[in-house]
Amino acid sequence: MGIKGIVSFCLLMFMSFGFSQVKTDSITKQQTKISEKTDTIVDGSVIPQKNIPAEIDSLNIKNLQDLAEAAELDQKWLDELYNNSLFDTIYKSVSELTYEPVDYPELTTDTLKARLKRLNARTPFNVEYNPSLESVIKNYLKYRRTSMERLMGLSHFYFPMFEQEFDNYNIPLEMKYLSIVESALKPRARSRVGATGLWQFMFATGKEYKLDVSSYVDERSDPIKSTTAAAQYLSRLYKIFGDWDLALAAYNSGPGNVNKAIRRSGGYKNYWNIRQNLPRETAGYVPAFLATMYIFEYAKEHGFKPERPAFQYVQTDTIHVKQMISLDQVSETTGVKIEELQFLNPSYKLDIIPKVDGKTYTLRLPREAVGIFTTNEDKIYAFANAEFNKREKPLPQLLNSDTKIRYRVKSGDYLGKIARRYGVRVSQIKRWNGLRSNNLKIGQRLTIYPRNPVASTKPKTEKKVVDTNGKQIYKVRSGDSLWSIAQKFSGVSVQNLKEWNDISGSKLKIGMTLVVSE
Repeated sequence: MGIKGIVSFCLLMFMSFGFSQVKTDSITKQQTKISEKTDTIVDGSVIPQKNIPAEIDSLNIKNLQDLAEAAELDQKWLDELYNNSLFDTIYKSVSELTYEPVDYPELTTDTLKARLKRLNARTPFNVEYNPSLESVIKNYLKYRRTSMERLMGLSHFYFPMFEQEFDNYNIPLEMKYLSIVESALKPRARSRVGATGLWQFMFATGKEYKLDVSSYVDERSDPIKSTTAAAQYLSRLYKIFGDWDLALAAYNSGPGNVNKAIRRSGGYKNYWNIRQNLPRETAGYVPAFLATMYIFEYAKEHGFKPERPAFQYVQTDTIHVKQMISLDQVSETTGVKIEELQFLNPSYKLDIIPKVDGKTYTLRLPREAVGIFTTNEDKIYAFANAEFNKREKPLPQLLNSDTKIRYRVKSGDYLGKIARRYGVRVSQIKRWNGLRSNNLKIGQRLTIYPRNPVASTKPKTEKKVVDTNGKQIYKVRSGDSLWSIAQKFSGVSVQNLKEWNDISGSKLKIGMTLVVSE
């Protein structure tokens, strides 16, 4: 390259650098000009630009990111926890078993007989082969494989606590499979006749075993307390019949119906000999239990691949609550998702843990959140108290359902109407008051133990219209909660979202528009 060439090259490089520098300076000036703007024009209106100083997040958790694939699995898991369709399916299948032969060549009769023989040798239940049991097992394997895998996933959380309680009362540990037949492992499952919880206790039976039911709490949905009650009840039934199969049948239909079936069968005390004389639902109850036991015990042989829960029972712990607090408030202060708190604390009907003299209520948390809660206990309770004081609507009065009510009969009243009002049965009102007929007199006083006490509240205030003009908005999507939405916007809290959108609770609807800036 000659002298002229070198000079030309240097000149070209200098011009490029100079142009680049001018361009950079221009962009910097534009950015400076934008940052110095004081007003913003929206739809023709001038909106003053507020300079809001950044607030340092001492916990530094706003920008942490989860693994997208894992979050998606978590959401599927949470959806499953609150899906009652599985409970409805199981309840229906137990009452409608047909025992027709099922074509399932993957499991031969000889193989099934051998496995049932091994299972029978290690359990106190009568798991001997018979064609009816084979029909139920093959039916479940062929048509309910997906639901069984989902139940196996849930069982990883619940079964350890069941086994612990059954061991305390000398109940066969295989009794844990009864919860699948009863409730499909749904703590808030409710049958058509009002039986509630993992172990499907009726109201009266629950009260007999000291399961508290009030405006705030239904301990029939508490996994540990209800399991303790189930163990006590099953222990009593075994003492009556001396046979675990008959104890199972009595758990479902009552000792009276089992005794009638024994009489009608000519004194037989083997479940399979009295089955034809039991109520239809109970007749399918023990086969469903034994089929479930078989499938869980031989899940590996049948290639089941259950999903593991987000956390195990041993990864959680409880805290004795010192004052009233809501799960919403716990979620905001500890960072635990509200859906997980609801799953871990299913007995609190309004998602509020009350404080009652003489009673102890517990909050179950993932272990990593226990430290956060106990370390900041005073601050958390102060925050909860301030939140409750801001409520426009008072909280429901705590009315215990074991508190009897004296009801005065008015014109137009009849037993069915009164029973519906308080969530009880006509037969219960008659029993409580020694009534032999359904006739009532105006002014007559009745003693009632209400299941659905009516709490007095102030009249509803008219909901104000939220002004969204000039404010940043967010449209609620599936899986969103107030807490998860607050995490998306720096400096925004759950309380901010409630105040800006006139929300008193924590429930959101998909498609709902929220204001997310002041």
